[in-house]
Amino acid sequence: MSTLLLDAEALYADLVAGVRGLLPPDGALVGIWSGGAWLSERLQRDLGLPGEAGVITSALHRDDFGSRGMSASAAQTRLPFEVEGRHLVLVDDVLYTGRTTRAAINELFDFGRPASIALAVLVDRGGRELPIQPGFAAARITLPRGQRLSLARDDAGRFSFDIKTVA
Repeated sequence: MSTLLLDAEALYADLVAGVRGLLPPDGALVGIWSGGAWLSERLQRDLGLPGEAGVITSALHRDDFGSRGMSASAAQTRLPFEVEGRHLVLVDDVLYTGRTTRAAINELFDFGRPASIALAVLVDRGGRELPIQPGFAAARITLPRGQRLSLARDDAGRFSFDIKTVA
């Protein structure tokens, strides 16, 4: 595993501004487990929003659930607000094929029908397999298919990126 030369903290500052523009006054943040949940938790504080951000897991709605199963470390969906009729900003760290986003949206609809869902991501790495586009991306990069980009968080809550080569 190596560190990618992207400044996650600088991109996070851009994400704050982007989410501020996407989130209506009555809206709520929902972070996709795990990197998106870390981001939405910090965004909730930095934007001065009341309450807490929601967390959504896409595990049960993934199209590869049969091969992946449930991760022992995966969080449970926690939505501390009413989803029905609410404007939501779905937050994730890295957008790639769109499959995780699709699964997270399916999970959200299990809790009600939102008025709207906007997507904000720290990094859009291209390679989409589904017609999903972010309303805001702090960065757009291209990586080879065999590389995986993921957000890391240290004990102080600072963000960085890890890149791994996968088979």
